[in-house]
Amino acid sequence: MTNLLLFLRLSRPWFLFGGALNYFLGLGILRYLGFPIDWGVALLGQVWVTSLQLSTHYLNEYFDYPSDSANRHRTPFTGGSGVLGTGPGQLRPRVALVAAFCALTAVALATFVLGRLGALNSLVLTLMALVVAGAIFYSVPPVRLATSGYGELTTAILLANLVPALAFTLQYSELHRLLALSTFPITALTLASMISLEFPDYASDLKHGKRTLLVRLGWRNAVWVHHLLVASGYLLFVASFAAGLPGSLAWPPLLTLPLGLLQIWYLGRIAEGLKPHWTALTLNALAMTVASVYLLTYAFWTR
Repeated sequence: MTNLLLFLRLSRPWFLFGGALNYFLGLGILRYLGFPIDWGVALLGQVWVTSLQLSTHYLNEYFDYPSDSANRHRTPFTGGSGVLGTGPGQLRPRVALVAAFCALTAVALATFVLGRLGALNSLVLTLMALVVAGAIFYSVPPVRLATSGYGELTTAILLANLVPALAFTLQYSELHRLLALSTFPITALTLASMISLEFPDYASDLKHGKRTLLVRLGWRNAVWVHHLLVASGYLLFVASFAAGLPGSLAWPPLLTLPLGLLQIWYLGRIAEGLKPHWTALTLNALAMTVASVYLLTYAFWTR
């Protein structure tokens, strides 16, 4: 039972919710446009996305283990799971590697079944290839985007743009402008959240030479980039409305604007010297993004 709980912590299931929600956004756009949904294909697509997410988690845990094990500012959302090690009450690092290969096997099986169902076409295969490449290269050397400063942007695009597009194109073999109008604002908010999530690990990442986006920018510059991304996310919702996104879809995510303003204010106070409460900062960052995606998805499904 102890090992099972440790493995559950290693899997960090709360992060899977974001991938599922973005996938459901793509299905919501499909439904809003009046296209039929094949729920068997939809479920297999979700299995594909979730399995790939899990493989990325496990690979990242495995390759980040040396630096994460020394992290003294771990939160529920940052600094790794902390369960890998060689001591009592820990899982051996090899467990994460084996789990990653098992998850990738599930990705391959889901791809095979989707192909047998006739759901794969050149556009879907291109999206899948981009998502797999981004997910694998995020963690695995020698590319290791997670330590290059480009991993955050790659992840934001994968989650906010490509996952909804994949859900959509598995059912309908063309892209639609509603995908871009809906997901570009989410990309900006997701990237801002990822910068916030790196602040608790900043000292540890500096010490171990892990060149995240925050490390490459420097914390002072990163604060301003974060503020700009949050502002851009909400302005893009307004711009999407001006570009043709119906108001009933564009305005609900703006209800999370107080969370965005709170995020800017609190991170700004930390930059001025306020003693940080990292869990509060990271929780609000995730709430800002997840709530925006949820409200947008809910609007598509109920209109």
